[in-house]
Amino acid sequence: MLKDRMTAAFRPQRPESDHLTPCPGVMLRLGRVHELCGPARWRAALWLAAQTRGPVLWVAPIRTGMVPHTCGMTDLIDPARLIIARPERADDALWCMEEALRAGAVAVVVADLPVPPALTPVRRLHLAAETAGTRPLGLILTPGDGGAAGVESRWHMAPAHSPDAACWALRAIRARGIGALPALTLTTGPDGRGHGVAVS
Repeated sequence: MLKDRMTAAFRPQRPESDHLTPCPGVMLRLGRVHELCGPARWRAALWLAAQTRGPVLWVAPIRTGMVPHTCGMTDLIDPARLIIARPERADDALWCMEEALRAGAVAVVVADLPVPPALTPVRRLHLAAETAGTRPLGLILTPGDGGAAGVESRWHMAPAHSPDAACWALRAIRARGIGALPALTLTTGPDGRGHGVAVS
């Protein structure tokens, strides 16, 4: 009984919307798994997680993954929101992500993987996220241009700094139900969050 009350107290509330829309032109369906790739994929994950409420689980395998340093993320998200999991192998990271999505105890689950996962594990992740009543957001981080099969959307983010401002170029490689999108330039606003500006 006490365990059930504690779980309910820490469980994120069901979001009012079915989508996360952090800036114009970017829409991620909640309760599904999305892929972030490119050299700025960590920043993209932290920026998206900051648009949600509740704890964030960051999964990075010990053998291949690294974790972001808390001092380097304060302009994007409160480090106290992050829970770091360090499984032994990449396969264990997918298991951790699946179990966390199914439990619905965190708002966002991020898995930093050395290679894109196959279709079957991604399908299992989707089913796990759909099972949770809180519609958690699943984010898979992959190197290069990514390529995980079966993801709801795939986004590439890379630095695009100018002499006057720190900027990042975000483009949709694959986004179901959104259609063709121009690349976006994200600049850091007064509140530390990115604001998208369409690039011709």
